[in-house]
Amino acid sequence: MSTNAALLACLLQVVFIFPAVMGQLLVGFYNSVCPRAESIIREVVQNQSKTNPFVTAGLLRMHFHDCFVRGCDASILIDPTKNKPSEKSAGPNLSVRGYEVIDDAKKRLEVACPNKVSCADIIALATRDAVTLAGGPNYSVPTGRRDGLVSNPNDVNLPGPSSSVSDALQAFINKGMTLNDMTTLLGAHTVGVAHCQFFQDRLFDFQGSGSPDPSMDAALVTKLQKLCGTQSKPLDSDPAAFLDQNTSFVFDNQFYNQIIQKKGILQIDQELTSDSRTSGIVSGFAFSGTGFTQSFASAIVKMGSIEVLAGNAGEIRKNCRVFNTRRA
Repeated sequence: MSTNAALLACLLQVVFIFPAVMGQLLVGFYNSVCPRAESIIREVVQNQSKTNPFVTAGLLRMHFHDCFVRGCDASILIDPTKNKPSEKSAGPNLSVRGYEVIDDAKKRLEVACPNKVSCADIIALATRDAVTLAGGPNYSVPTGRRDGLVSNPNDVNLPGPSSSVSDALQAFINKGMTLNDMTTLLGAHTVGVAHCQFFQDRLFDFQGSGSPDPSMDAALVTKLQKLCGTQSKPLDSDPAAFLDQNTSFVFDNQFYNQIIQKKGILQIDQELTSDSRTSGIVSGFAFSGTGFTQSFASAIVKMGSIEVLAGNAGEIRKNCRVFNTRRA
């Protein structure tokens, strides 16, 4: 059996099936208290995606940025005020998009079944629906999350686009995730974009060398230099590049094929192919789109269970942007 085939066989064994109950979460949690909850959220995502092809990338990023701070508790949704900043005002979250999807879904759910569906569950379900609409897997989402009561920008400490594999892996390990989970979830970049400010150093003066990053395809370097402007004369705006330049709005495994071809936009993405711990996983996913999507379904469900609030903890917000009770 070839190395790729063996890896695929292993992936199929360990990631295709995951339990219906993860911790205190349960698939079908709203079946009795709000039977149309999931269909309402799906309709909202479908409507939003008709006019905004970036919905999938926005919701995936929101879900990740929420879960990796205080757990999946919708703390990222709280609006800052003049006297009280929130996670939303932290640097890494300033470019998070998709809040209007959550607002619309919450408004409709409050009409259908008031005070039943948490904002944290809306994020998880809307993300699943957006992934499915973009051609990705249709996986079951355990629900029953409650919304958090704290949103502090000082808690936001996320791996960045220039993180090393080791640094990013430590962030994942700290949240109970594995090397395979990390490599899989970075595959969400198949539908993402990155602004020039996050990779411009790779185009001109990589790590003080005075030259572009040698791990990036030379033709891509030239293309991105034209897009972003030069270091001495940057463009007034901050343009963005697709992280998957082939099937930019389709949730598939092409991201992995491109980083193998040295066409990774972000440093962390490209390093997945050069680090011996992740290169084999990358090759396996590039070889098998099915292997990737099945692994992704397992990894994102696992991520969605990080440090969740359940039972009587937290609250069910009436408005996802504010706590039910004003806090000093």
